[in-house]
Amino acid sequence: MTSEPGLILQLPRDGAVDRQFRTDPPPSVASGQVVLDQVQREADGRLAPPEAAEIVMSVPSPETLAREPDEVRDVIDRAPGSHEPLMIIVEAAEELREEELAAVLDATARTSRRVIVRIMADA
Repeated sequence: MTSEPGLILQLPRDGAVDRQFRTDPPPSVASGQVVLDQVQREADGRLAPPEAAEIVMSVPSPETLAREPDEVRDVIDRAPGSHEPLMIIVEAAEELREEELAAVLDATARTSRRVIVRIMADA
């Protein structure tokens, strides 16, 4: 494993999750295990489609990550070898809890590739 952050979280700048993290960041964010990348939203309020990553999973909300940690782990483990980061798309989120991040962090520890979670919009 490298010394780089375990997980990159791309989220809408000034969106609900960004505001949540400014006032009450989960432990993994506060410790630097998860690095935030606040991305400018498009005119419709959503993030633009990702430019360079291998999308391995798409979920409607972050709750799915905590409910299906085995699936998260499996998609990370089964991703074919490449240099592109792996990406999990979350269609919408109003908040993001530590247990949801923990499911992805656990899977991230099993790969040498960067893993990105991209929240596309506020719920």
